[in-house]
Amino acid sequence: MATRAVRGDQLRSGLVDRLKGDLAQALRRKPAHEGKCAGAVRCLLPLSSDLRQVVDEGLSTLVKRGSFGRPLYAGCMRGLAQTEPRRAVPLLKQALATDEAGGLATLSAACFVPDEGLSEALARVATNRHPHLAFAAEVARVARGESNGAHIASVAPKIKESHRIALCAEMFVPLLWEDALPLAIAPALAVLRDAERHLGRWLVLGAIASRAGDPKPLSEAEERASEGPGSARAAWAMVAWALTEANPPPDVRPTVELVARLSDRPSSDRDMTFLHRLGSAGAPAARAMLEGLVKGSSLANETAVRSAAYLLRSYDREDLENGLTLAAKNRRREALRGLAAAGLYDAGRRELARSLAPELCESKQLCTAAWGALLEAAADDDALISEQRFRRIQLGWPE
Repeated sequence: MATRAVRGDQLRSGLVDRLKGDLAQALRRKPAHEGKCAGAVRCLLPLSSDLRQVVDEGLSTLVKRGSFGRPLYAGCMRGLAQTEPRRAVPLLKQALATDEAGGLATLSAACFVPDEGLSEALARVATNRHPHLAFAAEVARVARGESNGAHIASVAPKIKESHRIALCAEMFVPLLWEDALPLAIAPALAVLRDAERHLGRWLVLGAIASRAGDPKPLSEAEERASEGPGSARAAWAMVAWALTEANPPPDVRPTVELVARLSDRPSSDRDMTFLHRLGSAGAPAARAMLEGLVKGSSLANETAVRSAAYLLRSYDREDLENGLTLAAKNRRREALRGLAAAGLYDAGRRELARSLAPELCESKQLCTAAWGALLEAAADDDALISEQRFRRIQLGWPE
């Protein structure tokens, strides 16, 4: 796994001090919106050495308390492991030595740390009596080049459904946005896919295997796209496209139900992630649904703002520039201002977006301040609204 690029100290001192205070307060008492704090910190860690020092100290406290289930621990540990893996090693060793091996968040973070100092601890956890912990430890060992995949393939049939869901959310979703795993992971993932009934989670498992060099997920999806009822064929056609994105998206008009099924989140969440993936690719069939989410909404929620950004960028809806600009300046919806400005930036209105950044960095809403900081630090070729940033900063999901 590659270490995430560290860009030096690019955060305003006032924002760093604020994040330090937020972290200190979160350690004293768990806040209501801990996930958003963890997500913002994780996205901003590469931009401040002082922030990384504070996160290191905070993680030491969380490890001593055994608070491995907190979103703050998951976000900060993964972030530190990616930006300064050497600094994360002692903390990971301590966590791996506990009864539950620090949970899936710890084993997920270990995937990003190449240091040999974790080898013995991970090998020990790989023999754990709990199959999901042994499986997760083997994922880390495969990612680090320490396992040939034989053991993880033997453990995979023992994974219960609840643990398969947890492994998908806490181990494999974070790996979607990182370097590909070795091909040795493929047989174990095939076992999990065979047992998986949720299409979105199947897609996550298939994408990890495909990126590792396994051709089977794509061939399975293409085969299922050619047989069965029409709704199933349409969904599998989308899956086949998503596994490669080498060809134009299929001419399938998305619906709320279809998009929800293709998300790695529970279908009841009605998550629009896959729709925005289609919007990013400029899929003609997605335009009507994106416009439906924007029409009459006054850009009053995250989904509408993000949809408007894709319509402006990929579908030449120039009329939405004014709506996004108003959203970026609207103090009544402070939590959406940073996202709207980032949407303007991604749509090529970079001077306008950058002119808003200083004020956004002073926002009382941490998510808006985080987008403002990313705007100030962005290089000309950067795209700001990636799926992982949107989830972490705007929604507070700690993947």
